[in-house]
Amino acid sequence: MSLKDASIGQQIAIAGAAVSSIITLLMIKYHDRPLFYKHMEGVPYHKGYPLLGNLLEFTKNVPRLYDYQLDIHEKLDSLTLTMPAAGMPRTIFTIDPQNVEYILKTNFSNYLKGPHFDKNLRDLLGHGIFNANGEQWKWQRKTASHVFNVKNFRDQFTDVFVKEMHLMCDHILDNVVKTGGIIDFHDIMFKFTLDSFVYLGFGVQLNSLLKEGKVEFAESFDFLQRRSAERFVDPMMGVKETIFDFFSRKENTTSYNLKVINTFAQQVIDKRRKEVAADEADRKDLLSRFMNATNEKGELLNDKELRDTVLNFIIAGRDTTAQALSWLFYSISLQPRIEKKMIEEIEKHITDELENDSSALYQVISEMPYLHAVFFETLRLYPSVPGNQKYALKDDIWPDGTHVKAGTYVSWSPYAQGRSTKVWGEDAKEFRPERWLDENGNLKRESAGKWPAFHAGPRICLGQNLATLEALVCVSILLRRYKFTLVPNQTVTYDLSLTMPMKYGMKMFVEKRHKA
Repeated sequence: MSLKDASIGQQIAIAGAAVSSIITLLMIKYHDRPLFYKHMEGVPYHKGYPLLGNLLEFTKNVPRLYDYQLDIHEKLDSLTLTMPAAGMPRTIFTIDPQNVEYILKTNFSNYLKGPHFDKNLRDLLGHGIFNANGEQWKWQRKTASHVFNVKNFRDQFTDVFVKEMHLMCDHILDNVVKTGGIIDFHDIMFKFTLDSFVYLGFGVQLNSLLKEGKVEFAESFDFLQRRSAERFVDPMMGVKETIFDFFSRKENTTSYNLKVINTFAQQVIDKRRKEVAADEADRKDLLSRFMNATNEKGELLNDKELRDTVLNFIIAGRDTTAQALSWLFYSISLQPRIEKKMIEEIEKHITDELENDSSALYQVISEMPYLHAVFFETLRLYPSVPGNQKYALKDDIWPDGTHVKAGTYVSWSPYAQGRSTKVWGEDAKEFRPERWLDENGNLKRESAGKWPAFHAGPRICLGQNLATLEALVCVSILLRRYKFTLVPNQTVTYDLSLTMPMKYGMKMFVEKRHKA
């Protein structure tokens, strides 16, 4: 070996030793958190691995992400904490009711949907109401608010829900009863809410309840929501998506599924434009109002903006209610006592004649406290949006004393909060509707900070009364007619998504209760 070669070898060895020493020193300094991460003073934190923090734990627990978050709150015995992870933004997690209400309501103006939120959801939601901030959000909410009024609930919405339910009963459930077959209850609920909302919101009849198998738009929409949710917990998701687009079947690519939902939205828009041009449309539906509205720049909406409107409201109108109904029937199928009390209340208030009188049914539904209690309890344990986040514009101090620096993300989990014994007491994980009733059997409400099922403050869900009405009309009609029983030996669990769908659906036996 020449002296020159030996010199090069020594240099490489020295460089290697230096790099190894630096890495070792960094691992010692950042032994439980990501590289260069500075702990937030006074905020409990979950210790992770050197240089990576909690990244590996997040990745491992993706299938049970919301339960994992609850586990950490219980492990640290704290309602507010951090779980620093490499590649993820600095985030404070809280399930403290006073903090949640402060973020969503009291100091609403300081907490926006930040750049991380926008980046992960832009291709799916665009600049729609769920992804927008400031003036862009305000004009959308104002335009939509005109649709959600008592007159529409009483005179139009209830009628549509009843007709769709009768269609479901006549064309699906009665036939299954005759053949002794099995239904995917979750899939049927999605078709029901999709048909109902697309007709009420956009004036288009889909009739997906009359079609066998999956709806292509729904399949693509669900895929993209899962993919969007994965971006929040996997810093490498962008790279993976690029690879998937090259090597996966087209049905498993982001680009293909975006084409499917964009085509669907455009077809809805084109159909509505033709009807409006021919003066055949009711100009008071949601889509027509947006077609006639002007954005924050004072301009009529282009097709891209209308596309964002359609898809944002489908998440609100289809997904959340279908999932709540599915989790409700899952819960009561495990507790016959609760189902029995629901049936007693339904039979006391609803007759065949009243069921076909939409205005009367709307009024009666509002007077059924136990059904409301069951619905609210479902949303406590299975919230439609199990996790959410915002971005702090300025330094702030929360009611519990936590100091929040500008640029920090703040996250709250209605799922973890609803199951926390520190928030809801020792029976927090028990499905008990009676917690929503006072000593006289009247319905009582909790603060939005403790039960943010419909969000809170200026961004509180516009459709909360619509969702409640739709769910309770559905529950009443189904329980009057049928007995649903879970097919044994199946796994019923949630899937990672923007909302809370059942990962494998929910198979049920159906039998006639009595002739309604």
